[in-house]
Amino acid sequence: MLKFKKPNNEINLPFDMGLLDGISDPVVVVNEKYHIVHNNRAYQRIIEADPLSNATVVLTKNKSITATIKQCLNGNPGQSNEIFMPNPIGLYFSINMWRLPELRSEGPAWAMMVLRDVTAEKKAEEMRADFVANVSHELRSPLSALLGFIETLQGPAANDPDANKRFLGIMHSEAERMSRLIGDLLTLSKVESDEHISPDEVVEIGPIVKGVGSALSGEAEKKGMKIEFVEEEGIPLLLGDPDELTQVVQNLLANAINYGTPDKNIRLEIKNSSEIPDTGGEGIAIAVTNKGEGIPKAELSRITERFYRVDKGRSRSMGGTGLGLAIVKHIIGRHRGFLEIESELNKETTFTVTLPSVSLE
Repeated sequence: MLKFKKPNNEINLPFDMGLLDGISDPVVVVNEKYHIVHNNRAYQRIIEADPLSNATVVLTKNKSITATIKQCLNGNPGQSNEIFMPNPIGLYFSINMWRLPELRSEGPAWAMMVLRDVTAEKKAEEMRADFVANVSHELRSPLSALLGFIETLQGPAANDPDANKRFLGIMHSEAERMSRLIGDLLTLSKVESDEHISPDEVVEIGPIVKGVGSALSGEAEKKGMKIEFVEEEGIPLLLGDPDELTQVVQNLLANAINYGTPDKNIRLEIKNSSEIPDTGGEGIAIAVTNKGEGIPKAELSRITERFYRVDKGRSRSMGGTGLGLAIVKHIIGRHRGFLEIESELNKETTFTVTLPSVSLE
């Protein structure tokens, strides 16, 4: 097992350890006793971003890495390793290893591990596989319906104006749903591929949330609803992507309207948050609350899965693609935030997004 420990007798290396700080990839140096004796700034940033120290535990307790280090120290070329570090959203690294000094040198040796971030490549592979499986499943029904209607219009209903009008209306609706599905899939793919890159634009969240509330107030009024907007004083700034944050609020508010009970108002709040989950830092909370049938407790843990619907028939009838909350989850993950869902059947359901704030001082 690897351990963080400074050895008593250091060997003379052919370069200054400080040079490793100039390498953008994380670097860890291990001595012959499997003690981690040096790591560069890039690796230290991983540790600092992981308050629960999961990254350190995963690295030091990986038996495959320890075996590869042993091969490396003995002068044998070690196979490359791959490791997953949950810090805080999860990163994949490939690990390449070199022996220092070379085998012909006398004295004890060290192994230098260079970790290359392959998260984007891993997620791209997963997305390609998921895309094929999900799209084939979700498009099968509307495509089958379109083919059936086309055959009917070309045959028995060819000279029936009423049937033509009815079937063409259904075909138009199905085509629109497929278009929305493809649009949401492209959005989800982009969000997932960028999730490991934190946004760096300073954003004032109040105008964004209030703007979305105003834009969707007309849809709410069609169901006899009113959007009640509440904003606490002293809401701090945050680092974010304005377009993505707008989409988060739009999706949550649209769901509140679609699944809420008619003539019951929706509450849209922006509050200060004194403690972000896991990190304990300060931030802001956006809460959307509606009254309706609610979400069964057993469904809450799966509600943000792609294509997962509590009521499949109702969701499809309203034109839903089953991807809205999955998009929300990944956008919040990119912003290093958290999503909490509370629901009581036939009463209130609240979606709360908590995001870390930023100080410009």
